[in-house]
Amino acid sequence: MAAAVAVLALALQGPAQALDDVHLQTDWIPSGEHAMYYGGWSKGIFEDHGINITITRGYGSGDTVTKLAGGAFDFGVADFGAVLAARAKSEIPVKTIGILYTHSPHSLFVLESSGITDFKGLEGKRIGITPGNSHRLYFPKVAERAGTDASQIRWVNTDGATMAPLLIQKKLDAAPFYSIHYYYQNKAAQAVGESIRVLPFEKVGFAIYAASLVTTDEMIEENPDLVKRFLAAVYESFEWAKENPEEACRLHTERVPEVAMDDCLGSLEATLGFVINEHSEKTGLGQYDPERLAFTWEVVKEAQEIETDFDPTEALDTSLVPSAVGN
Repeated sequence: MAAAVAVLALALQGPAQALDDVHLQTDWIPSGEHAMYYGGWSKGIFEDHGINITITRGYGSGDTVTKLAGGAFDFGVADFGAVLAARAKSEIPVKTIGILYTHSPHSLFVLESSGITDFKGLEGKRIGITPGNSHRLYFPKVAERAGTDASQIRWVNTDGATMAPLLIQKKLDAAPFYSIHYYYQNKAAQAVGESIRVLPFEKVGFAIYAASLVTTDEMIEENPDLVKRFLAAVYESFEWAKENPEEACRLHTERVPEVAMDDCLGSLEATLGFVINEHSEKTGLGQYDPERLAFTWEVVKEAQEIETDFDPTEALDTSLVPSAVGN
C-alpha cells in the first residue's frame, strides 16, 4: 500500500523540470573575489533559479567581452569600461545587464622597497598588463592627472596568474590589480620579506562603474527569462555571501583549493564593499545612477580617444535586474 501511494505521488508531481545549462566566465582568476559565484554554485542558489551553472576563470575584461560576443559562453563578468569601448568603437553586440562594482577598485601594486609612493615618476618603469586589461584603458588619464608621461611607460604583456610573482621577484616595477586583491598578494610578498603598497586610481578622481555582469544582445532579446533568473541568482549569491562569508569561502575553497581560507575571506569582504554599499542602496542593487554613468563614459571616451557620438545607455540594459522587475 505504501509503495502504491509513493508511485501515485510521483505520478502527480510529473517529470522534474529540466535546468537550463549556463556557462559563466569571470573576469580573472578565481580568488575570494569570486567566492559568491562559486559558493552560490555549491549552495544550490543557481539551481533554485532553474540554472545548471558552470563557471570558468577569465583572462581580463577585454578577453571576456570578445569571447562572449563570439559565443564561447552565455554570461560574463567584465569591466563596464571595456563594454562601453567595445560597443562604441566596434559595435560589439555585448551589453552590461547589471552593475557590480559601483566605484572603481583599479589600482597599481608596487613594492614598498621600490620607493614608488604615487603615480609620479613612473617613466621608464615596467608595468605588467594582460590583453584588453581595463587598467590600460584608464592609465593615460591617471598619468596625465599625476603629471607622468604615459608614453614613457614600459608595458610588459604577461598572464594574469604570473603578474604578482613577477612583481614580487622585481621583474616588474608595478602591476595592475583591483585593490581587493591586496590581502593575499601582500601575504605572498611578506613571505619573502617584501610588502605591497596600493596606488588606487580613485585617488585621482576615478569614481566610475567597474565590474559588471554581461551578456549578448541576442540572449537579452531571445531569452529574457533566463537573463532574469541568472541575475536573480547572482545577486542572491552576493547577499547570501555577505551574511555567510565563512560558508561562502569554505564552499569556494572546496572548488578552488589553491585559494587559502583567510585569503578568500579578505578578498570577499573587500569585494562586497564595492557592490553592497550606500550607492547601491540608493540606486538599487545592480542599477546605476545617470550622473555616474555619464562620468564613466566621459572617462572611457577620453582614455580611449573615442570620437564617435555614442549614448552610453546603449551599452547596458538593467531592466531585467530583480529590483527593476519587482522580483
